[in-house]
Amino acid sequence: MALSRRFLNLILDNGAPGAKSLHCIDLTRQHLFNTTPPSKPPNENRSESLGLEADTCNQKNMQVMKRSLKMDRIRLPRPLFNFVASRSGLNDQGKIDWFPLVDRRVICADQWGRSFLVEADRQRVVILPRLHEPKVMPISLFIPSPYINKWDGSSGGSLYIMERNTKPGLGNQFEAFIYRNPDRISCFKSWDCRLIPPPPYVYDAKYMAMCPEITSYAVLGDGSNICISVDGVGTYCLDTRSHTWSEVGRWMLPFYGKVEYVPELKLWLGLSAKAQDLAAADLSSMDSQPKLVGTCKEFDPPAEWEQCKDSQLVNLGSGKFCIARFFHTRTPNRATGDELTEQNITVLTGLEVVRCFHDADSNAEVELQMTPHKSRRYTTNGSNAIKTVF
Repeated sequence: MALSRRFLNLILDNGAPGAKSLHCIDLTRQHLFNTTPPSKPPNENRSESLGLEADTCNQKNMQVMKRSLKMDRIRLPRPLFNFVASRSGLNDQGKIDWFPLVDRRVICADQWGRSFLVEADRQRVVILPRLHEPKVMPISLFIPSPYINKWDGSSGGSLYIMERNTKPGLGNQFEAFIYRNPDRISCFKSWDCRLIPPPPYVYDAKYMAMCPEITSYAVLGDGSNICISVDGVGTYCLDTRSHTWSEVGRWMLPFYGKVEYVPELKLWLGLSAKAQDLAAADLSSMDSQPKLVGTCKEFDPPAEWEQCKDSQLVNLGSGKFCIARFFHTRTPNRATGDELTEQNITVLTGLEVVRCFHDADSNAEVELQMTPHKSRRYTTNGSNAIKTVF
């Protein structure tokens, strides 16, 4: 089962305030996918009738818990890089934001906007220009360049960084790192940081009292457009060549978070807006609100596991994905019986999505088969928790 990507990248808390570490899991060694397609489990109806007794429900929850505890644990390799954010005072722990590029390359920025490129595949760090303004809760989209640098084999591209919660009336909330020639004379390219004008709603008086959230975002076409959906506002597109915005509609994309285009399926996949399950939609035409064409719930956690943060989706290429789910548990200490043991649990699940044709007719109805493969968990008692997966 071929994967376009060999490594899955994890950012972990490193125990100390403001400290993080980068780990790269080799997917050829810690398998998230079966060598043969797994058989579909029986369709268990989780809805109980009104007359079901409580101990029957508890027994079912215990069975789910046992299955979850039997999941193989993830054994993390040693960190490739360790980072500590600078602190401006005793109460300031500092922070580092992570903006994935491709494979094992990521751009990082601290709370002052100081930025650097981490190339885990080359074991090096490159200093980049500062952001024009530090970001509070940033999101990012990367558009790779089709051209390869003949000197070092790098491809570059453009990384668009946006504040998730936009503040109307304020600028510098949208920026882009662009890999290009600094001038017409130079033969070598370098990273440049440019301000991007905000979408028109930022200056609309009726949103001045709000702090609208970008709930979903995607790259459209061949990278010529970026699409964002803003809660309570609508959906907008940015032309990445002219850096001009246009309003698409007052409706929202049916996703939450980053949405990935899959060329093999000619569809966009992401986590659904309501249940955060893997879902697909066709965003090639934005004349009306897109409809979901398939969904898949790959993991059913025990009742004792409380979701503690939004799930994350990683595109591994060739129609294969990894979904990261984050949970927090409190269980009685077996030794004392009264104290609670707290744990953070991250579950990584591999999924495969393929098209299914009902017959040989090219115009026949097309359906998606979404197959969950293996789930693995990583458990910690507080420190060293997984923060980001990309």
